[in-house]
Amino acid sequence: MESYTVAVPSLPGCVSERSIRDEVLVYTEETIAGYVEMARKLGKPIPVEVSVPLYTSNAGT
Repeated sequence: MESYTVAVPSLPGCVSERSIRDEVLVYTEETIAGYVEMARKLGKPIPVEVSVPLYTSNAGT
């Protein structure tokens, strides 16, 4: 079964995995929002947004 994983380098532990590419992108946005919300509640610093290139790979090809 194929799956897609997205990790957010500036947010340690912020990872999303789904079997459908479009879903993993949507869930990653939700994961980021949850991470930021929890960091605020805990009084933790929120990393500054940085742009990184989108890397995709076809491991099976």
